[in-house]
Amino acid sequence: MTRLTSEFWVAAYLRRLQLANIPAFVTAKGNATAGNIMVKLNTLDGRAQAFQRSYDAEGGRIWMLLSEGDDKDVDASLNRQRGFDRDIWIIEVEDRNGRHLLDEPGFSD
Repeated sequence: MTRLTSEFWVAAYLRRLQLANIPAFVTAKGNATAGNIMVKLNTLDGRAQAFQRSYDAEGGRIWMLLSEGDDKDVDASLNRQRGFDRDIWIIEVEDRNGRHLLDEPGFSD
C-alpha cells in the first residue's frame, strides 16, 4: 500500500476542513515526507484536545487522544512532543462544536 507524504496529507486535511467551514492552520511544519502528524482541537472555551496518528494492533492507522484539558496544558504537551521530535506537524483546528473530522473515512490512511 502506498502511503501519502505528510505534507500531502496535511494539505488534503486542511482543504477538507475548509470545505466544512472549520478554521484550521499549521502551527508547526514537520518533515514533508514522513513527519508525524498531531492535531489540536481548540473548542474556543479554554479547553482543547490533542490527537496523534498511531497504529492499531493490526497495523492500521488510528487517531489516539494524546492529551486533553485546559488549552495551555494541551499546548504544553504538544510543545514537549515537539521538543522530542522537531519533524512533527501540528495542526490546530478551531471549532466550538468539537468537530475535527478525524473520524471520517480517509483520515486513517
